[in-house]
Amino acid sequence: MTAIPQDTPVRRLERRHVAAAIVAIALVSVPILKTQSEWFAYPMHIMVLIMIWSLAYTSWSLMGRFGLVSLGHGAFMGIGAYVTALLWNYAGLTPWLGIPIALATVALVAFIVGYPCFRFRIVGHYFALVTLALSEIVRQVIMATRDYTGGSLGFTPTPHGDGFSLYALQFSDRAVFYYIAFVAWVFGLWVWRRVDRSMDRYALDAISEDEDASAAAGVRVTREKLKITILSAVLTGLAGILYMQYQQFISPDTVSGIAISLQIVFAVVAGGIYVMLGPTVGAVITILLAESLRVAIGTTMVGLDTTIYGLLLVLFIIFLPKGVLGGILEWWRNRAAAGRERADRA
Repeated sequence: MTAIPQDTPVRRLERRHVAAAIVAIALVSVPILKTQSEWFAYPMHIMVLIMIWSLAYTSWSLMGRFGLVSLGHGAFMGIGAYVTALLWNYAGLTPWLGIPIALATVALVAFIVGYPCFRFRIVGHYFALVTLALSEIVRQVIMATRDYTGGSLGFTPTPHGDGFSLYALQFSDRAVFYYIAFVAWVFGLWVWRRVDRSMDRYALDAISEDEDASAAAGVRVTREKLKITILSAVLTGLAGILYMQYQQFISPDTVSGIAISLQIVFAVVAGGIYVMLGPTVGAVITILLAESLRVAIGTTMVGLDTTIYGLLLVLFIIFLPKGVLGGILEWWRNRAAAGRERADRA
């Protein structure tokens, strides 16, 4: 039997699977470390936030990688979080029912905004402006209905049970929500991969290059763009719901508005928009940066984090247009290709 060469696609696939299994086992074991040392509670809290925001960032990249630049995903996060919380507080509706209603609301809003835009060929920066307006509209609605939402003071879901309520999805033990966030993060990566390997991906690639040519070739442009927009919006709404259930507090500044939308864009661009784990790397960068600034300066310099985000975004676009992870992978592929060329010449 002919031996398989040392470096083949089969071997590389096997190495990736082994690496993924090791990372998965390590992440699943994190709550065990927390039980051994209370010091690990704070790092685990940061990891929960990273996984929740990774879901939001991965959801945005589903659209962004195909040229559909949305600045309204802060609206979808806010709608998901607030609808679920309001149904719980005022209607006594368990999140098991409130979450599907909230996600259906997000899908409806995405359809209402997306369909006329795609039907009448509102693309590029015009589409970005429409979604930017949506983000601010949702924020203003939250502020205007302060008698119900709490406005700028924020909103807290009514506690239920004694710290562990499956009915209300409220858990005082962060380890429980760690696993929920982990499953949600893996689900977001799975959706990204399914889209990347589907025929829709080629249709969306063609649309991003030339809509007229794609339509002439038989691609249903409006339908394809609407499908990916609704999928992206629903997953982002789910991230907002998870954030609300975990923190048990939401405000327009934490889950909605233009600032959240811009944070999402920055994180994806920083991590790598065309790589599956790029948004996750972006989440690590943004969460650790935000926590570092909070510890270092507290509330003495309000707005400094946004200024730093903006500066870093400019630097990433100029020097790392494919993001941190995308740039590293490109460097590694070029290095491997150069090594193979040297081996062939030898």
